[in-house]
Amino acid sequence: MSAENQNGSVNLLEKYHRLTEYLKDQRSVAVAFSGGVDSTFLLHAAKDALGENVIAVTAKSCSFPKRELNEAKEYCGKTGIRHFVCQSEELEIEGFSENPVNRCYLCKHELFEKIRVIADEQGIAEIVEGSNLDDNGDYRPGLLAVAELGIKSPLREIGFTKQEIRTLSKYFDVPTWNKQSFACLSSRFPYGETITEEKLGMVDQAEQLLLDLGFHQLRVRIHGTIARIELMPEEFPEFMADDVRLKVYDEFKKIGFTYVTLDIRGYRTGSMNETLTR
Repeated sequence: MSAENQNGSVNLLEKYHRLTEYLKDQRSVAVAFSGGVDSTFLLHAAKDALGENVIAVTAKSCSFPKRELNEAKEYCGKTGIRHFVCQSEELEIEGFSENPVNRCYLCKHELFEKIRVIADEQGIAEIVEGSNLDDNGDYRPGLLAVAELGIKSPLREIGFTKQEIRTLSKYFDVPTWNKQSFACLSSRFPYGETITEEKLGMVDQAEQLLLDLGFHQLRVRIHGTIARIELMPEEFPEFMADDVRLKVYDEFKKIGFTYVTLDIRGYRTGSMNETLTR
């Protein structure tokens, strides 16, 4: 790879060295590990820096697809990292199912408190999470919980962008370097629309169908019983082929959706935040 960022001014391997030195200074860490691009890269760096003095903690809940949990377990098994799975059922958090604008804060606060218990039991000094510099540009109430609970965000602090994380992940042969970006399934609901286990299951099934059909970066947003599909615009022609389009429609109807739509703007992170008044 070229170990330089787009401007050619910062060597990414030097930046990675700063990351591992930062992690060494923590003495031991528990990584909040979703199995996604950012947290997998952070876990790789933590293992590189701290060896046995790192653990991974993954939440198990109805808003976290089973495939993601299985991939997290598989990665830790292959790399020999101690892995803990904690039950984090968001729907049991008071107010969460009503889907307020601070939903992510409620979830992250509860999750990191549970990770703290595991970290303390294992004699781990610090908890780290994988938000990156690009996350500063969107509405992210979960970062308030991170700040309040003293959780460290090494990738943001050192200034890693998502693309830099992917570039270094590929260089170090981290398997998630080209994995699609993921967010918990609760983020598929408009604020104020009640989140239920049944509807989370509908979203999970719908997105899994699209992934199985070969689409890469996607979201299925749920509006009542309407599915709004977000795909990368370059994949629109493939989606609109009659055999694919009609299969998606038929399968989504079986899942429980009344209407199935394609968002003509395409995939983008945080599209449910577009209704918020800044």
